Formats: sequence, C-alpha cells, structure tokens
Amino acid sequence: MIRSAEILKEIRRELKRLDRPENKIDAQRFHKEKLKKRYVLKSPLVRRVSARFFKEVKIQPKESIFDLCEEMFESGKDGESSIAFNWARRLEKQYAKSDFRRFETWLKKYVNGWGSCDALCCYVLGPLIYKFPELAEKTAKWTKSKSRWYRRASAVTLIYPVRRRILLELVFERADILLLDDDDMVQKGYGWMLKEASNKYRDEVYDFVLKRRDKMPRTALRYAIEKLPPAMKKEAMKKG
Repeated sequence: MIRSAEILKEIRRELKRLDRPENKIDAQRFHKEKLKKRYVLKSPLVRRVSARFFKEVKIQPKESIFDLCEEMFESGKDGESSIAFNWARRLEKQYAKSDFRRFETWLKKYVNGWGSCDALCCYVLGPLIYKFPELAEKTAKWTKSKSRWYRRASAVTLIYPVRRRILLELVFERADILLLDDDDMVQKGYGWMLKEASNKYRDEVYDFVLKRRDKMPRTALRYAIEKLPPAMKKEAMKKG
C-alpha cells in the first residue's frame, strides 16, 4: 500500500510544477469577498492531477482516503481542496450513513466560500442524502446558523436529490424557511435549488414562486424562475 505522505508529496510537487501564469485564472472575479489567493489553477488541470493520483490510492480503504482528503483540506490550498472534493465524490458508491458526521465536520472546518460550499454540497453531501434521504432532516438546523455557508448548504445540498426526483416537499419547506434571508449568497443558493427543481417540477415551482413573489427577494426570484418559459417568467416577475 502506498504511503500517504508519499502521495501527498507527489501531488504537491505536480501542482507546484503546474503553477505557472498560463495555467491560472483570476478567481477574484467570481467572488464577492476578498480572496487570500487571487489566482488559482484552471479546473481541468486540477481534475487531471486528481484522476492520475486517485488511481494510486483507490485500493485503499475509504476511511484512509477520507483521511488523505482531510490532509489536503488542512493545507488551505485551493488545488489540494479541489482534489479532496473530487476524491470524496469518487467514493460515492461506498458512502454509509455514518459518513454524514465526517462531511458535516468538513462543512464546519473547510468551507470558507461559495465554491467550497457548493463542491461539498453538490458532489459529496448531495449524493449521500440521495442514497439515504432520511439524513436530509439533519441539515434542517443549518438554516438557523449564523454562518451564511451553513444556511446556503441547507438548500444546495438538496439539489442533487431533487434533480433525481426526490425530496421536492423538503425543497419547498427549506425555501420557505430561507425565504427572507438577507444574505445574497443564501438567496442565490435557495434560488438555485428552486431552479433545479423546476427542471423536473415546472408547474409546482411556478405555483410556489407565484404565491411568494411579493416578498421573495428579487435575487432569489430571478434564480428560481430562470429556466421557466418566458410567459411564466414574465408573470412571476409581476408585483401582486
């Protein structure tokens, strides 16, 4: 079995080798808050590194790979965090209910922006909840958190399941709880959740939005109706 320290050393060496201006993008333009590291490696390059090294660790026990992910999260470096989320996603078939506790800890310790929030929710927590829908209720307490990322996560985590036609009722319940949240990251999060739900449940989402259009923040409303037919969008944007 390959030693973890050796794998991490190889990954860091490869990321350092790729750390050239032509391989970077300006990440600040995607973020509202000021970033400590403005320029980051392009996603396709990071995914390539992730795939290459996952071949060397995939035979290890799931918990050992999760431990490796945490070591990469601890580094605080964007490229390593992206690889960690990717590796966790690749273990989806091995997820167990007990993994929720570890993933919730990742939300607490390692999520510090919408990118890491959405990566954890869409690629890790979402698939876990789709596999074990009863776990969704454990995310309800996040709606009351002081952290904008917990509140955003309480909605975005439901995107993966609702895309696969489950938990629609909980999607609407969660949107109602977050409806008047004054944080735009939360508004965009639950608006996105409703938009994804509209792909499978157009009429239900339309009716939900129509009844709340006068009090729903316009940011959330625009996200929610983005994929509705033009006539529906026009009607939804009207003031009652």
